[in-house]
Amino acid sequence: MTRDELRSKLAEFKLETRGVKDVLKKRLKNYYKKQKLMQKEPINGDSYYDYICVVDFEATCEEGNPPEFIHEIIEFPIVLLNTHTLEIEDTFQQYVKPEINPKLSNFCISLTGITQDIVDKADTFPQVLQNVIEWMRQRELGTKYSYSMLTDGSWDMSKFLNIQCRISRIKYPSFAKKWINIRKSYGNFYKVPRNQTKLTIMLEKLGMNYDGRPHSGLDDSKNIARIAIRMLQDGCELRVNERMHAGQLMTVSSSVPLEGAPAPQMPRYRN
Repeated sequence: MTRDELRSKLAEFKLETRGVKDVLKKRLKNYYKKQKLMQKEPINGDSYYDYICVVDFEATCEEGNPPEFIHEIIEFPIVLLNTHTLEIEDTFQQYVKPEINPKLSNFCISLTGITQDIVDKADTFPQVLQNVIEWMRQRELGTKYSYSMLTDGSWDMSKFLNIQCRISRIKYPSFAKKWINIRKSYGNFYKVPRNQTKLTIMLEKLGMNYDGRPHSGLDDSKNIARIAIRMLQDGCELRVNERMHAGQLMTVSSSVPLEGAPAPQMPRYRN
């Protein structure tokens, strides 16, 4: 089928018609698959996560990214995606005061849009993490509602959060030990190589433009959530595919039963 034929067929079924040909093909194929399954057995909507928490940290950085530079989290955003309504239901955003390199580089300021004044007035990481946990608890995540964390790549959890917890002398939080790496999910679902899973490329292939300011943690998180929504609409079951174990990044097999993250708790301080 040509791209135009695919688009008219999708329109017939009242499905999204934006995206490159491969994406449209996958969308149509999944629609047919879903119809077939529904004839055989009703889908059990209770087994999937109620919410997905999209996180995209911003961290201190220097031009050229010298290997000895220690990255500290300076923005902690969360976008709460309701998997039933497929809408962004809420957002959280707080800035963080860095301790090792309290003065931001000019490169970091121009990249992230986060100014020196913003981080000077911010709380340190343990306090911000406490606020995050309180915000998640108020939304009954891990108690009344099941949820999973989602990131754009492995670095947010395996590098930035991991390093930050050591700097702040706190243990790694249990609610962030497993997550959905959307780049992996996207590559596997639409059958594209890893070099085509950058945020802007994923948006472009799905027929969307970046909305907001690139490298604003909250705006990045919102755009990642838009990709997640489109993937769920296209029939992808986004599921945990990475985890931290003994300080190391590990892959989670797709055959592992679907399980939500635990109720968030403030981690203990390291001895």
